[in-house]
Amino acid sequence: MRYTLALLLLITLAACGGGRREIHESTSSPTAAPSRANFGDANPQDFGRVSPQSHRVHGIDVSKFQPSIDWPTARANGVSFAFIKATEGGDQSDPLFDQHWSGAARAGIPRGAYHFYYHCRPAIEQARWFIAHVPRSTAALPPVLDMEWTPTSPTCRVRNSPEHIRAEAQIFISALRSHYGKRPILYTAIDFFEDNQMWQVQGADFWLRSVKAHPQDLYAGHSWTFWQYSGTGQVPGIPGKTDLNAFAGSTRDWDAWLAANHS
Repeated sequence: MRYTLALLLLITLAACGGGRREIHESTSSPTAAPSRANFGDANPQDFGRVSPQSHRVHGIDVSKFQPSIDWPTARANGVSFAFIKATEGGDQSDPLFDQHWSGAARAGIPRGAYHFYYHCRPAIEQARWFIAHVPRSTAALPPVLDMEWTPTSPTCRVRNSPEHIRAEAQIFISALRSHYGKRPILYTAIDFFEDNQMWQVQGADFWLRSVKAHPQDLYAGHSWTFWQYSGTGQVPGIPGKTDLNAFAGSTRDWDAWLAANHS
């Protein structure tokens, strides 16, 4: 009888694991001061008084559209962090996620995973899909929810109410916080941010897109942790174009933020 109960308990615990074991991994010198970013841009912009170059810590976000990445070269040229697409909706995963995830880790680049939100599926289903594909790694950056309008989607162009969207964001963020034990990050663009009053969303750091102005000029002074400032970046080690991002603080701030969110 005792053996039967113990066996049932083990089966139950295994089923709760979501098919992914927790990974305890390390990267090389994750808090080392980043190199000055040696990036180009196929479509450079004049950002005015505060440009991306005013910030010291830079990184990238990538997906299947960057099929070949020389991660050590990217790191040597100033890539201090990387966000990697993992999933979309409740039934799509990026085919290069595992490759990018392990490649960045081997090069010693702190990396996190992101999910592209699908407006025609419940947030909790999408959160479970993300959790099933992204390992709970002690060395990963916080997980990211990417929410934006999808006017060119072949299957879902719905524009739900701001109240519905914020409620769904909170569900997704809470699920990720509970599973990964880290404060998630919310990525969005200015139109989506304003249309849905996303500043009301709680429990997440913000990653804001602004490719022609500094976030402080476009988002009415709203606080942010990451700024996506280009979608046409050129980074040694990455053929073609990629998104470029900056961290909000100094190198000392980066080390502190990394220590708090990368362990």
